[in-house]
Amino acid sequence: MKKFLAFASAIAITAGLSGAAMAQEIGVVVKIGGIPWFNAMEEGIHKRAEELGVTAEMIGPVSADPALQVQAIEDLIAKGVDVIGVVPNDEAALEPVLKKARDAGIKVIAHEGPGLSNIDWDFELASAQGFGEAHAKLFSENAEGAGKYAVYVGSLTVPLHNAWADAAIAWLDENRPDLEIVGERYGVAENVDDSRATALDLIAANPDLRGFLAFGSQGPIGAGRAVEERRKTGEIFVLGPFSPGQGRKMVHSGILTGGYMWNPAQAGEVFVTLGKMLADGEEITAGQDIPGLGVVEPDFDRHVIITDNLLELNKDTVDSLADMGL
Repeated sequence: MKKFLAFASAIAITAGLSGAAMAQEIGVVVKIGGIPWFNAMEEGIHKRAEELGVTAEMIGPVSADPALQVQAIEDLIAKGVDVIGVVPNDEAALEPVLKKARDAGIKVIAHEGPGLSNIDWDFELASAQGFGEAHAKLFSENAEGAGKYAVYVGSLTVPLHNAWADAAIAWLDENRPDLEIVGERYGVAENVDDSRATALDLIAANPDLRGFLAFGSQGPIGAGRAVEERRKTGEIFVLGPFSPGQGRKMVHSGILTGGYMWNPAQAGEVFVTLGKMLADGEEITAGQDIPGLGVVEPDFDRHVIITDNLLELNKDTVDSLADMGL
């Protein structure tokens, strides 16, 4: 009888340990895999997971197709993870599958998805208005005189990119009416080749083009290559968030004017930090000091946490940021 009780106790302990391990499993689905921005985010995810002793993985689809994100989330639901993180390509397309995840008892954390409803929390390392306006102001400082400019976003359904674009365009409309937007906006900024090809067409069609505001990490790189090919450095200004390691040479040669970003590795760490907190049943509170975010003042109605962690990209900062692995 004693042997049976000891055996039963061992099974119970093992089951308990197994359950605790399962409760710390986190899967993060990003917009697209294999590009520097999300490579850095993945490093942050793994680093923080090791620090906290949890299991975490990042899934990067082969293209910025919302259907691929839906499938990746379906796979994580089937796997039975406790936390799903997502950087959405299309908020509306993800709502049903995120609802399914939450109905299954899975915690959901978003980044760059402040309009999502079926989440526990969304976190942002910059306000949409502040981020867009910062780029508009930097463009205005460099582009003297009248002319046109183009706006890139990752796609027309990426909510945060379009919010940045809205803020930038509104600021320029009010403060620089001599600068006219070309068309509306172009959803090419998550693909270098598409960004370059679109820029070449726009440069050819608009001899008075003064710049590109490219919201999406590959947009500035692609537009910059087109500007370089057409020998328009110093005439056409290219601004936006990009990987410092990918863009450092273009910054020093003057092809990329600069821009602003946050640390994607830091965002990866925050996914894991918040994920563990939620998996452990910890509440998010006002005035709380959360690693990677600082002291937060959450919007409890929208379940959004916004902080100001902007990094400026220019000739003075790009090398040190690149050396950090960004």
